[in-house]
Amino acid sequence: MKLIRFALSASLFASVSCLAVAQDLTPLRTAMQVKWPKNRSLQIVFHGHSVPAGYHKTPEVRTFESYPHLFHVWLKQRYPHAVINVIVTAIGGEDSLAGSVRFERDVLPYRPDLIFIDYALNDMLKPIADVEKSWRAMIELAKKSRIPVVLMTPTGEENADMKNPENPLRQRADLIRRLAKEESVLVADVSAAWLAEMEKGTPQAELLSQVNHPNLRGHQIALGAIVECLQLEPAKLEETNGSQ
Repeated sequence: MKLIRFALSASLFASVSCLAVAQDLTPLRTAMQVKWPKNRSLQIVFHGHSVPAGYHKTPEVRTFESYPHLFHVWLKQRYPHAVINVIVTAIGGEDSLAGSVRFERDVLPYRPDLIFIDYALNDMLKPIADVEKSWRAMIELAKKSRIPVVLMTPTGEENADMKNPENPLRQRADLIRRLAKEESVLVADVSAAWLAEMEKGTPQAELLSQVNHPNLRGHQIALGAIVECLQLEPAKLEETNGSQ
C-alpha cells in the first residue's frame, strides 16, 4: 500500500453547471452521516465504458487505481459510519448507444442513490445525434426513478485537441455540458480539469496509460472533478491502493 497525498483544490475546476442544477444531494449527504443502527446501505453506480471499468493499459484492469474506487475511498475517509457500496456496471469498448439499452436492466435494479455516466470517449465514433438520444434516455430513466445522476465529460485522448471546438471529443464534452444544463442534472467536468492540468505544464503523456486510458494521475483528476461537482470540501486523499 502506497501513501498517496492528493490535494483537491477548488480553484482548479470550472464546474459552474454543477451549481445551478435542480438536483439536491442533501438527502444523500445526510444519509451518509447516519450511524448504526439507523443507517442503511447506500448504492453508488458508475455506468460507462473502459475508463470507469478500470482499464489502464489494455488488457490490464487496475480497479484500485481507477476513479470509482478512489471516490469510494474518499467518501469513506469522510463518512466513517456509512455503509457505501460502489457498483461498477461499465463495460470496456461499449458506447452510450449500447449502454442506454441495458441501463434499465443493469443499473436501476441496484436502486442507486447516485449514478455516474461516462461514455464520451467511445461515443466519438458514433453520430452525435444518436449519442444525444442515448444520453437523454439514460437521464430520463434516472429522473423517472428520482435518482440523482452525474454526467462525466471525458478524460483525455492522445490524438484529441480538446481546445478545438471541431474536435469530436470536444464536441461530445460540449454536448454533455449542454445536456446537464437542459436536463437540470449534475456534470463532473473532467475535461475542464484535464485541460487545466495540462495548462499548468503537465504533458498529457503523464496522465495516460495508453492512447485513450488515463493512468492513476489521470484518474485522480477525474476524482477531483467529481468532488468539486458534488460540492464536497477540498481535502487530501490518503492511503489509497496503487502506484504511479
